[in-house]
Amino acid sequence: MSLNRNEKAAVVSDVAAQAAKSQTLALAEYRGLTVEALNKLRIDARAKGVYLHVLKNTLARRAVAGTQFEAASESMVGPLIYGFSEDAVAAAKVIADFAKGNDKLVIKGGAYGGKALDVNGVKALAAVPSKEVLLSQIAGLLKSPVQRTAAVLAALAAQRGAGAASTEVAAEAPAAA
Repeated sequence: MSLNRNEKAAVVSDVAAQAAKSQTLALAEYRGLTVEALNKLRIDARAKGVYLHVLKNTLARRAVAGTQFEAASESMVGPLIYGFSEDAVAAAKVIADFAKGNDKLVIKGGAYGGKALDVNGVKALAAVPSKEVLLSQIAGLLKSPVQRTAAVLAALAAQRGAGAASTEVAAEAPAAA
């Protein structure tokens, strides 16, 4: 089904609006995937806040022209699915995780920070922990020194308390005799 000029303009503006608010673009070839597998990928992407869409490459190139994703224009060849995400790693993670379990989905490239990413770049970006995990790791690092100091102070207090108690026991023993 071909689109008329107005429908193409609407698709380009929709994708351009999504690209304007996104940090990452991941591209994958979906040739050979079943409809059921594509639907599963879309559901997973939607749950993680990733805009996942099958687009004509010419429309995608027009939509990303002048944005930080223009660097990936050379990778836009063949039947591709485009994943945009506001989270820096979400799009790469969704596509890379799905590609691990399905050999028909082939990662082709992407873009992040105005630079084009190759297949290994997308996989490396997908390996970065999510924002929530990184924040919890930072919180743990900040909590650790305080927690250790408190444990040392508690051990010192317990040791002094035990030392004072043994001195009192020793003082009471001769008085009782």
